[in-house]
Amino acid sequence: MKTKKQNADFLHVGRKLLDWYKIHGRDLPFRKTNDPYKIWICEIIFQQTRIEQGINHYNNFIQRFPNVHTLAEAETDEVLLYWKGLGYYSRALNIHKAANQIIDDFQGVFPVDYLDIIQLKGVGKYTAAAISSICFGKKIPAVDGNFYRVLSRVFADDFDVSKSKAFEYFSELALKMMPEKEAGHFNEAMMDLGSEICKPRNPLCESCPLNLDCLAYNLGKIPNFPVKTKKLKPTDLNLQYYFVEFDGQFLIKQRKDDFIWKKLYEFPIEIPEELAPFISNQKTIAHKLTHKNLSIQINHVVLESKEIFTEFSTENNFMISNEEEAHQKSFPKPLENYLTDYFITK
Repeated sequence: MKTKKQNADFLHVGRKLLDWYKIHGRDLPFRKTNDPYKIWICEIIFQQTRIEQGINHYNNFIQRFPNVHTLAEAETDEVLLYWKGLGYYSRALNIHKAANQIIDDFQGVFPVDYLDIIQLKGVGKYTAAAISSICFGKKIPAVDGNFYRVLSRVFADDFDVSKSKAFEYFSELALKMMPEKEAGHFNEAMMDLGSEICKPRNPLCESCPLNLDCLAYNLGKIPNFPVKTKKLKPTDLNLQYYFVEFDGQFLIKQRKDDFIWKKLYEFPIEIPEELAPFISNQKTIAHKLTHKNLSIQINHVVLESKEIFTEFSTENNFMISNEEEAHQKSFPKPLENYLTDYFITK
């Protein structure tokens, strides 16, 4: 059932949502500012991180990098270090590049225009819309999964949210609901409703401010919405590492490629044949990424000769690290966990 066939009072539904938000909206630190820099950072952090998991990371990041200038001037390794624990490290690399874009292209002032904001590295339609509406009052819906879910259910709309046209389709629908001059609050209200009430599973329909207007709820068809075609099955990938150790020191190298884990540190991925006899044990770790199921084998190589250790490091441009130095580097989560276990048991 498409929205054009319905006679709903869209603006009435939008106002009911705002009335609910004014009473029940979440009390979050970034809701107390309209600083576009801080809103940008929070939107990037919470794209793929739950609020309760990311709030301390957000506070620490803002404390260290309170404005675009401090972020742009920082070394990449330090930005990655303050992103540690959030995952999806490409986000940190992108905001660092975007901060330098703002310095170079906008004289260090965060851009106001939506079309300028969306040109920043790593900023998509949703983030640009959120910043534009919350900070600059632009009437642009910040459409994300919450919008898709809420609007699909309220209007029992069977438009497939996995289609490329879904963003445009639901943006037009949201615009009909969005009261003038309250775009920012409307977008925040939709985020809160989707996160706290209209959840993907076990939604709290009895507590929803829109339940009287929700067609899916009143038809008993909440589980049918949103309509979404199945995702592609993740592919399997096998990785192998060698944790080469001598007297509490070990070898690492920073990744450079764009495949996964760009700019994070890792262990050697191969060793010469003559070092194979020094493998003391092996550990296999399973790790899931969005589109990959990883099987990671880590071989613990314990060397007894400093000369061999140093020679292997020098010939292959590895860094020699220890526990204290490793804490100042960012590793992929499975390697970070391996190091944690190593430090505990050594």
